[in-house]
Amino acid sequence: MNTPVARERESRLAWSTDGAHLRPEPRPEAPAVAPGATRLRLERRAAGRLVTVVTGLPGDATAAAALAQECKRASAAGGAFKDGVLELQGDQRERVEAVLRARGVQSKRAGGDPGGKR
Repeated sequence: MNTPVARERESRLAWSTDGAHLRPEPRPEAPAVAPGATRLRLERRAAGRLVTVVTGLPGDATAAAALAQECKRASAAGGAFKDGVLELQGDQRERVEAVLRARGVQSKRAGGDPGGKR
């Protein structure tokens, strides 16, 4: 194991490879979701693929996961729900908005339209 060389004038640690002095940084808590803060955004990923991203689903983790599952089922598209963010393959904004409206959840489209020409 490498150890730093301490000089008389400089007695502070210059470097270390053991990592024992490093402290993990505290993780910020997830911000509370304000009512009506559900956002639908369309993103262009690698190779020109479109992905619908839904953030701010209401309720606790279980309720948000159930709503995300309902959105996935209604859109008949593959997707993932992780860390409070639902990602669906393709442009599914219309179908997701219909599901949210049926459940009484207000949503808003965010961002521009990446479906246009580059």
